[in-house]
Amino acid sequence: MWAPWRLAYIGGDTPESADGCFLCRAAEDGEDGDGAELRVESTEHTLTVLNRYPYSSGHVMVVPRRHVPEIAALTSEESLALMTGAQRAVAALGMVMGPQGFNLGINQGYSAGGSVTDHLHLHVVPRWAGDTNFMPVLADVKVLPELLVSTCHKLREAFQQLASR
Repeated sequence: MWAPWRLAYIGGDTPESADGCFLCRAAEDGEDGDGAELRVESTEHTLTVLNRYPYSSGHVMVVPRRHVPEIAALTSEESLALMTGAQRAVAALGMVMGPQGFNLGINQGYSAGGSVTDHLHLHVVPRWAGDTNFMPVLADVKVLPELLVSTCHKLREAFQQLASR
């Protein structure tokens, strides 16, 4: 198996390890900025980005634009926008990938499993029956059938269709 994109994650040489917050950069970058590469939707209070190190194909994160470390720091408006973003992500992923279920969650704090602990984000992970096979069980490796950029283009189209409804 060849998964060279994982080496940066394992070695700690990732966009996340660069100066500043990569989620803030994704929110601030224009359409062509590095941070916007995997952004699939941008709203007044949130953005939705593909996870560079996904648990499954289509794994996105809904992120408040404001840099906050915990859910208690969100305003009511930001909380509503985060949940609305999660609903839209589920709808778009349903249109594009046809999953049989979803995991949604926030890992707040390092001891809760958060690897990015200073900028809150909500994971939306599409799931299929039997999507755990021997690779993650025995080798702690996941196999993704599609390039992230290809998934990104499909999801952007789905989010645009949702916006026109």
